[in-house]
Amino acid sequence: MKVRIKGNSLRYRLSMTDVTRFRRDGYIEEVIDFGKTQLTYALQRGPTLSLEAEFMNDKIIVFMPYSWSDEWVETDRIGFEQKGPLCLLIEKDFQCLDNVAEDQSDNYPNPSLVC
Repeated sequence: MKVRIKGNSLRYRLSMTDVTRFRRDGYIEEVIDFGKTQLTYALQRGPTLSLEAEFMNDKIIVFMPYSWSDEWVETDRIGFEQKGPLCLLIEKDFQCLDNVAEDQSDNYPNPSLVC
């Protein structure tokens, strides 16, 4: 799972394996090690009505409603966005159209490449 933070915007992009783990467990997290401290970021299925986020004890958790998560993991839906003071975006990670050095073998095929 990748995280992108810019201003009041938080975006998670999940690979195929990440989505499979989220489907199975209803929860997925990654940890960034800064040496003396760590930042954990997670996606969790929950009883919310929309995407919600909390930050406590060096951990960001984005909550996705049960019904949304079921639709997202079982269909071709790319993701969900929640606009507001804190903008949240959860989406499937697609292969880049440009040549990049990172391994993209676990990313979803880019729909722009479909003939």
